[in-house]
Amino acid sequence: MKIICVGRNYAEHAKELGNDLPEAPVLFMKAKNALLQAGRAFYYPDFSKDIHYEAELVVKICKNGKHFTEKFARNYYKEITVGIDFTARDLQQEQKKKGLPWEIAKAFDDSAVVGEFAMLPEGKDIQDVRFSLKKNEDIVQQGYTGDMLRKVDALIAYISTFFSLNTGDLVFTGTPAGVGPVAIGDTLEAFLEQESVLKCQVK
Repeated sequence: MKIICVGRNYAEHAKELGNDLPEAPVLFMKAKNALLQAGRAFYYPDFSKDIHYEAELVVKICKNGKHFTEKFARNYYKEITVGIDFTARDLQQEQKKKGLPWEIAKAFDDSAVVGEFAMLPEGKDIQDVRFSLKKNEDIVQQGYTGDMLRKVDALIAYISTFFSLNTGDLVFTGTPAGVGPVAIGDTLEAFLEQESVLKCQVK
């Protein structure tokens, strides 16, 4: 299982971080050990002083495939949820200034939280899905997949050009505006439409 993430897929999020809109999808990877096991708390790592939450729609790949076109992408997933891409923003900024990879800021242990998966109903347009994130009961992010710069099917097809997709792989499709810091004691809760799909405490 691998975790493939998409950066800068919502215009307002790119704007809030002062990033240009990309000409092609921005991809990065998280290792298997980045997946926070269900029900476990997120422990604030000692190598960062500025950990941010980033809520995203997550798609689970349901069969193996490689180098397919957007037309066939819908055949490769059935379930979706909301996940949190924890980011060590201070480390990320340092790496970006030096022109170095982001892995230490994005792919560290337990940096990917994934909610309970739900079947995408037959006929439901994945570009018509809403999701949100609460921090300590306050809504901090609200996402609508119709606002994505690149649609889910286009992203999955693009990813398949470079990486073989395997059953169980997870695709984090990008975060909307509203990202921000977490602190020890915070509680994060993510919603897919109106349903709570994950709850995570920061310790």
